[in-house]
Amino acid sequence: MFKFFKRMKTVVGSELNAMLDKAEDPVKMLDQFMREMESDIREAESAVAKQIANEKMLKRKYDDAQAIVDKRQAQAEKAIEAGNEDLARRALEDKKDHQQQADLLKESWERAKADSDHLRTKLDEMKSEYREMKLKKDTLKARAESAKTRTKMNRTMSSIGNDESKQGFERMEEKVMKYEAEAETSEDLSSQSRSLDDEFEDLDKSSGVDDELAALKKKLGKE
Repeated sequence: MFKFFKRMKTVVGSELNAMLDKAEDPVKMLDQFMREMESDIREAESAVAKQIANEKMLKRKYDDAQAIVDKRQAQAEKAIEAGNEDLARRALEDKKDHQQQADLLKESWERAKADSDHLRTKLDEMKSEYREMKLKKDTLKARAESAKTRTKMNRTMSSIGNDESKQGFERMEEKVMKYEAEAETSEDLSSQSRSLDDEFEDLDKSSGVDDELAALKKKLGKE
């Protein structure tokens, strides 16, 4: 179980970029990695709890056995003081049996305690690694979202020159320019197509004003 967690950390660490390249959705893959790590930690916590319970059980049995040893020793001394050597002998014989049992239990308990301490240390390391990877996951998720946004924006900007709306706008601009050119041309043609009668009519209008101006000057003696 601990080896599996270590392997998962290696995958998320050194091989993360390669897996993200193949992943359809990097954010979902990162969340999946974290769920697997969380499952490993729960499994480790369960294993540590069982080991601690086993350690405590062995300690309790050892304490009970050692308590009997101490009790028999005290009883043997009391029997000797009372002059009952046979009772003291039987107390010492029972003490010896319990001492052997206590020694075996102490050895088992010390081994179980060492295993518990080791598993506690490993569990703490797993939780620390999990926090580290969670922080890295949050950073990578933010980077992935930022990269997707930039990619979308770049694609939009690169396609804007071929956008139908822009092409349509350019067509309308060409039409307006065409209308303006036609209007200028029509004005030129209109000016060129004036008849001789129109020109003489303008001339007559101009002459009438000149005659009236000359008569006015003569009247006022301003000639």
